[in-house]
Amino acid sequence: MKTQNSEEPVRVRLPRGNEVIGEIEELLGASRFKVRCQDGKTRTCRIPGKFRKRIRISAGDLVIVKPWSIEPDTKGDIEWIYTKTNAAWLRNKGYVK
Repeated sequence: MKTQNSEEPVRVRLPRGNEVIGEIEELLGASRFKVRCQDGKTRTCRIPGKFRKRIRISAGDLVIVKPWSIEPDTKGDIEWIYTKTNAAWLRNKGYVK
Protein backbone atom coordinates (compact mmCIF):
# COMPACT_ATOMS: atom_id res chain seq x y z
CA MET A 1 0.00 0.00 0.00
CA LYS A 2 1.41 3.37 -1.04
CA THR A 3 1.27 6.52 1.00
CA GLN A 4 0.74 9.88 -0.64
CA ASN A 5 3.94 11.39 0.77
CA SER A 6 6.30 8.81 -0.75
CA GLU A 7 7.80 9.93 -4.04
CA GLU A 8 8.07 7.50 -6.90
CA PRO A 9 11.37 7.54 -8.80
CA VAL A 10 10.89 9.17 -12.17
CA ARG A 11 12.31 7.26 -15.13
CA VAL A 12 13.12 9.63 -17.95
CA ARG A 13 14.82 8.66 -21.20
CA LEU A 14 17.96 10.74 -21.70
CA PRO A 15 19.76 11.29 -25.03
CA ARG A 16 22.23 8.58 -26.07
CA GLY A 17 25.12 8.86 -28.49
CA ASN A 18 24.65 11.77 -30.89
CA GLU A 19 21.01 12.42 -29.87
CA VAL A 20 20.14 15.84 -28.49
CA ILE A 21 17.19 17.35 -26.59
CA GLY A 22 15.18 19.93 -28.50
CA GLU A 23 12.06 22.06 -28.20
CA ILE A 24 9.41 22.26 -30.92
CA GLU A 25 9.34 25.81 -32.31
CA GLU A 26 6.94 25.48 -35.22
CA LEU A 27 4.70 22.92 -36.89
CA LEU A 28 5.46 22.82 -40.61
CA GLY A 29 2.88 20.24 -41.71
CA ALA A 30 3.32 16.82 -43.34
CA SER A 31 4.73 15.42 -40.04
CA ARG A 32 7.60 17.91 -40.05
CA PHE A 33 8.61 20.33 -37.31
CA LYS A 34 11.14 23.09 -36.73
CA VAL A 35 13.06 22.13 -33.57
CA ARG A 36 15.51 24.30 -31.62
CA CYS A 37 18.10 21.90 -30.21
CA GLN A 38 20.29 22.23 -27.11
CA ASP A 39 23.44 22.31 -29.25
CA GLY A 40 22.37 25.70 -30.64
CA LYS A 41 21.15 24.49 -34.03
CA THR A 42 17.66 24.68 -35.50
CA ARG A 43 16.72 21.54 -37.41
CA THR A 44 13.82 20.52 -39.61
CA CYS A 45 12.74 17.21 -38.11
CA ARG A 46 10.31 14.58 -39.25
CA ILE A 47 8.29 12.33 -37.02
CA PRO A 48 8.34 8.57 -37.69
CA GLY A 49 5.14 6.60 -38.22
CA LYS A 50 5.20 5.03 -34.76
CA PHE A 51 4.44 8.46 -33.18
CA ARG A 52 2.19 10.01 -35.85
CA LYS A 53 -1.16 8.65 -34.74
CA ARG A 54 -0.48 8.04 -31.05
CA ILE A 55 0.35 11.44 -29.64
CA ARG A 56 -0.30 15.11 -30.22
CA ILE A 57 2.67 17.44 -30.58
CA SER A 58 2.45 21.20 -30.13
CA ALA A 59 4.89 24.10 -30.01
CA GLY A 60 6.91 24.09 -26.79
CA ASP A 61 7.04 20.31 -26.33
CA LEU A 62 10.39 18.68 -25.56
CA VAL A 63 11.69 15.91 -27.82
CA ILE A 64 14.84 13.91 -28.46
CA VAL A 65 16.26 14.54 -31.92
CA LYS A 66 18.61 12.21 -33.78
CA PRO A 67 20.50 14.23 -36.44
CA TRP A 68 20.74 12.71 -39.91
CA SER A 69 24.11 11.42 -41.07
CA ILE A 70 23.87 13.35 -44.38
CA GLU A 71 22.91 16.86 -43.16
CA PRO A 72 23.34 16.72 -39.38
CA ASP A 73 23.21 20.50 -38.84
CA THR A 74 19.87 21.07 -40.57
CA LYS A 75 17.82 17.84 -40.46
CA GLY A 76 16.91 15.10 -38.02
CA ASP A 77 14.35 12.58 -36.81
CA ILE A 78 12.27 12.85 -33.64
CA GLU A 79 13.14 9.77 -31.57
CA TRP A 80 11.22 10.46 -28.35
CA ILE A 81 8.49 12.80 -27.14
CA TYR A 82 8.47 13.82 -23.48
CA THR A 83 5.29 14.07 -21.44
CA LYS A 84 4.60 17.23 -19.44
CA THR A 85 5.75 15.51 -16.22
CA ASN A 86 9.02 14.33 -17.74
CA ALA A 87 9.66 17.75 -19.30
CA ALA A 88 9.18 19.40 -15.90
CA TRP A 89 11.61 16.89 -14.34
CA LEU A 90 14.24 17.65 -17.03
CA ARG A 91 13.89 21.40 -16.42
CA ASN A 92 14.16 20.98 -12.63
CA LYS A 93 17.30 18.80 -12.92
CA GLY A 94 19.00 21.23 -15.32
CA TYR A 95 19.06 19.09 -18.47
CA VAL A 96 17.12 21.78 -20.38
CA LYS A 97 18.00 25.45 -20.29
